[in-house]
Amino acid sequence: MRFSGALPPVVLAFLFTIAGGLPSVTPTTAAEMLQLNAATELKVGQNGHFSVRAEINGRTVKVLIDTGASAVALSYEDAKDIGLHPGYLDYNVPVSTANGIAKAAGVSLDRVEIDGVRVSDVQGLVMPEGVMRGSLLGMSFLSKLKSFKVEDGVLYLKN
Repeated sequence: MRFSGALPPVVLAFLFTIAGGLPSVTPTTAAEMLQLNAATELKVGQNGHFSVRAEINGRTVKVLIDTGASAVALSYEDAKDIGLHPGYLDYNVPVSTANGIAKAAGVSLDRVEIDGVRVSDVQGLVMPEGVMRGSLLGMSFLSKLKSFKVEDGVLYLKN
């Protein structure tokens, strides 16, 4: 290919991009790139459930991953441990539990992370004291992922 005179516009655009970067695009750090492409594999437990330690708002919480739960549901005790002050919440959201209907408090979780797979601004529920032992990681977390699937006893999570 021969060019006479000026370079084609596509070549010029490429050279300008290399020389000056894209306008109004913030550079992505290596850590941000890893988080954007994060993935993990979780093996099913002996009880047939996926139980894992999650970081919720920077605190470690043992959770059961539950695709049948519409939201992240935190026990009163776990909510207290991560600093949500459950005694001051408004329990006005009706939820169906294994023991019948209960009233939960709606909360917004800044960050939920499992093995580097991180989601921000996750809707959650705090259950009243004594209603639930342990916490559930439901669809309000899972639906924000790029993908998740269960195959041969392994749960795959991907950002």
